[in-house]
Amino acid sequence: MSNLQRVMMKSKLPPMCPNPRFPKPSDRGYRRQTDYNPLMWDAFFAQKQDVETGQGKFRVYLSSATTEIGAPLLVLLHGGGFSALSWALFSSEITKLIHCQCLAIDIRGHGDTYTVEEDDLSSDRLATDVGEVIKSMYGDSPPPIILMGHSMGGAICVHAANMYALPSLIGMVVIDVVEGTALEALASMQSFLRSRPTTFKSIQHAIEWCVRSGQVRNVDSARVSMPGQIINIETKQLATNELPLPEEQTVSEKPDFKHPMAIAEDAETTQTPTTPTEEEAHSVLSPPSPPKGSAGAGAVNLRKYAWRIDLSKSEKYWEGWFSGLSQKFLDVHVPKLLLLAGIDNLDRALTVGQMQGKFQLQVLARCGHAVHEDRPHEVAEVIATYLIRNRFAQATGDGQFLKHMPAC
Repeated sequence: MSNLQRVMMKSKLPPMCPNPRFPKPSDRGYRRQTDYNPLMWDAFFAQKQDVETGQGKFRVYLSSATTEIGAPLLVLLHGGGFSALSWALFSSEITKLIHCQCLAIDIRGHGDTYTVEEDDLSSDRLATDVGEVIKSMYGDSPPPIILMGHSMGGAICVHAANMYALPSLIGMVVIDVVEGTALEALASMQSFLRSRPTTFKSIQHAIEWCVRSGQVRNVDSARVSMPGQIINIETKQLATNELPLPEEQTVSEKPDFKHPMAIAEDAETTQTPTTPTEEEAHSVLSPPSPPKGSAGAGAVNLRKYAWRIDLSKSEKYWEGWFSGLSQKFLDVHVPKLLLLAGIDNLDRALTVGQMQGKFQLQVLARCGHAVHEDRPHEVAEVIATYLIRNRFAQATGDGQFLKHMPAC
């Protein structure tokens, strides 16, 4: 039989059965378990510091210093309930594209920052804190500063700029916060906070909830940022202080698959994971307390971690964060960038300001509220384009990356 005949005959035969001992990702029923083990901060930042001010100790994370003369310092402010580690992946990406240094700050009442009057989350107090941290670190000669903030952190950026808290400010970036939509959302904020689980039995379960609930859609970002949002109920220490976890507490990533020759009922169609309902999230990650008398030496603690900050108690400050924000944003006299997750988030004042060219607008689709966590590389490209366009920074290496011009 000639080679041509063999090929023709072989093409008419049914496909060969796969070797059951070597399943492939394309095999029916093959599933890979998502890795929810936490990541360390030092995989993304070069150092961490505790900066002392008259108000207390502020935890900051710094990327490696650049040798480029006049390179800007990106001061990063996280949203309410988050921590400085929410900027981890973004910091790693932006420093690959341009010459700059990133400084991420744990805001008062968040992360590993501990101050007097921790419950004072007024806009003026938070904005003043930022200026005092920079003053304590750099004295009277701070580097050129680009102030960046997400959600509540974006509002603090605007207030700090209007208060002239940073004399070396040259640019400002606000991520997914608009006065109109923010004020409208406040009516349902308490209901949203009540829908979250109050405790977690492990750091991995907290990370899993963060991803499955849609708070953060990027698993790697959730793995590094979520431990900065929860504390150990017994020790009152931030979960990041327990890392790295002992080997017996880590969950090894193992392929989860059925026999390749088996036909699984749930494998007929490929479905994307859906966001769990409130009841599902509570039942999976916040199981009921064990019955009385079961707290023996071998009992498992099902309520080991809780939120670092109770945001519901800060309700009296919410309106102050966002009221008049749009006009204050437009009044800032430095080049500004507004990065949104949807164009429908613009209110009237910002729509008019954008048409008048008072700021740069960029919209990234297919991401949630935590834009910089969901799509850190794309956000880094947008920020790098903005900085290079305004001649605030120089590209690293050959500077080859996708330039994002102002667009909706």
